[in-house]
Amino acid sequence: MSDPQPSLVTLPGQATLQRAGNIRLLILDVDGVLTDGTLWYGPDGETVKAFNSLDGLGLTLLKREQIPVALLSARDSAALRQRARELEIPHLMLGRHDKAEAWQSLLQQVGVSAAQTAYAGDDLIDLPVLRRAGLAITVPNGHPVLRQHCHWCTERPGGHGAVREICELLLAARGRLDAVIRSYVDD
Repeated sequence: MSDPQPSLVTLPGQATLQRAGNIRLLILDVDGVLTDGTLWYGPDGETVKAFNSLDGLGLTLLKREQIPVALLSARDSAALRQRARELEIPHLMLGRHDKAEAWQSLLQQVGVSAAQTAYAGDDLIDLPVLRRAGLAITVPNGHPVLRQHCHWCTERPGGHGAVREICELLLAARGRLDAVIRSYVDD
């Protein structure tokens, strides 16, 4: 039997891994994290977004491991709602400019504490949540000031596998990443 292939994530230090092990809800900003932040508009003014399939499988793997996911965005679009349906993301807070208020509402809905949430954001509007989340994550293409307030920064940029790294970090912190990878290697 061969060893599992390496994952996309370079594991952070022990303190961050411990924080990741306590996470019971992953909350993602959309533009700049789940996408690269580019906004495309169709001929009728509709928003078109590009999503990365690496991220999609990562979110599916989290679902299989019973780690719920929520999307928290100041924007709302049909494209985003379609992607959320495809990935069966149950918690959507879209069109919410007061992210701290929306985040607090999510905590109550899901029944988790602040320390049990991971939040990934890329811009200043995300700071109120990043400063409260149990695991604050940013992406390398995010605003530089966020790194001062986050526990971890992904290697891949938003929209290009950053969310997959986050998913693999959460799986690794639970001791499940090798088994998940092995399930594909040994299939």
